[in-house]
Amino acid sequence: MKMRRRKLFLVLCMLGLCLISFLHFLKALSYIAIPRELSGLGPQLKSIFIVASFSSFWNDASVIEKNNPELTPAFDGLRTPLYAHPTQFQYSREVIALSTADFVLKEDTAQYFVRTKAGAVCFHQGTKLQLKPQPNSPEEKFELLKEQPSRKLLSAGSSKRRKWVECACRPGWHGATCGVPTVVQHSNIPTKDRLEPRDIPRHIINAININHEFDLLDGRFHELGDVVDVFVVCESNFTAFGESRKLKFAEMLLNGTFDYIKHKILYVFLDHFPDGGRQDGWIADDYLRTFLTRNGISRIKNLRDDDVFLIDDADEIPARDGVLFLKLFDGWTEPFAFHMRKSLYGFFWKQPGTLEVISGCTLAMLRMVYDMDGIKLRRRDYYTMPNFRRYENHTGHILVQWSLGSPLHFAGWHCSWCFTPEGIYFKLISAQNGDFPRWGDYEDKRDLNYIRQLIRTGGWFDGTTQDYPPADPKEHMYAPKYFVENYKKYHYLLKNPYIKEGDGAGE
Repeated sequence: MKMRRRKLFLVLCMLGLCLISFLHFLKALSYIAIPRELSGLGPQLKSIFIVASFSSFWNDASVIEKNNPELTPAFDGLRTPLYAHPTQFQYSREVIALSTADFVLKEDTAQYFVRTKAGAVCFHQGTKLQLKPQPNSPEEKFELLKEQPSRKLLSAGSSKRRKWVECACRPGWHGATCGVPTVVQHSNIPTKDRLEPRDIPRHIINAININHEFDLLDGRFHELGDVVDVFVVCESNFTAFGESRKLKFAEMLLNGTFDYIKHKILYVFLDHFPDGGRQDGWIADDYLRTFLTRNGISRIKNLRDDDVFLIDDADEIPARDGVLFLKLFDGWTEPFAFHMRKSLYGFFWKQPGTLEVISGCTLAMLRMVYDMDGIKLRRRDYYTMPNFRRYENHTGHILVQWSLGSPLHFAGWHCSWCFTPEGIYFKLISAQNGDFPRWGDYEDKRDLNYIRQLIRTGGWFDGTTQDYPPADPKEHMYAPKYFVENYKKYHYLLKNPYIKEGDGAGE
């Protein structure tokens, strides 16, 4: 009798455990996106579901998607960019040509330094020039420097006193030649006394992975277009999560959208997804930068060991003055980082502090220390690399990592989640399977009205809000100059489109 009771008790316990497990399963299932689960049943079923559910799309003809200023507009279907849908994209000969062509670097022949009337050698942009008149010329012109720029020592008549002839610097520029920008002058660079202008400018290589950050890419090209020698842009036919996508950037290169900068773009096509990337998203995230660096550098001709390599995320835009300094001056150490102004959803939500990411070094250090791997450069453990001491001895200098800018002097911009609501939706569902919690897996977080509310308040997906420092659109380094000068085109990045009267922030 006792045995029967015990068996009955055990059976009831097992049934209770099964019931509790089933209820937890139902609760978890309610947070899983149906389209994500249907993807495992085959692309045809998923395509049918998507077509039935979503009735309107972004307009492919424009880089910018116009925002509805209302928080809860009339909405008859989820608008998703065309490149968000899985497609059997037939790669044209033009795309194949883009992804296999080499890039030949040319020497920068621009004259950055001038000789003033007093005989000093000065950086043109940073100097209040007293122009030397040329004979038989109605206009005042300066004499361009032909030789190594240097600080000139002048004698004062027959007196034994001597004085240095220095340049009169404009605001924001420092040093004997007025070529050191504020972001370097107020940085932690340990070799400030060794900085000297170069005879020949370095080449600047800027590498970026792109998903759908096309407006930020447009701003980068205009901010750095006259300083960077080649933009290495990597695009994949897979999202970071491992789902297929169209080669939207390749299409934009071919349809003329970026014709103004196309001559400086090296297109890298990643046509596969790394093993293990679906289970561990960090594998995919790291591999993107590894492939970008090795494929891109292998196709660039006329590289020199002292050329500069910069690798950024698409939402990180270094300021022009700092990059130009790296191009024109010797004496700085490596690797280096940028202190970037942090923003969320747009430049109107300014976050405290700065983003400081190691993102640059010379080609020699990239090859000898980092094994041509961009993800290794982004990490802070360079001094533990097997060949670091060997490379340091090769340079003859003690190498110490430093950062352009400071928490008070921004050397660039980091604009996180800076999209329209539809763009944020696509970022959610494209995110890698490793940066948890993965908010794209929660249906309520993908709701466009919920996303608009986040933009309005500056809140985060976990329900928290921040105390943001005041952000005045007129403040220095509010946003890249090109965005500010094209306010109508980029208004959704510069002014909160969902702000309500009385909110008092993010205006």
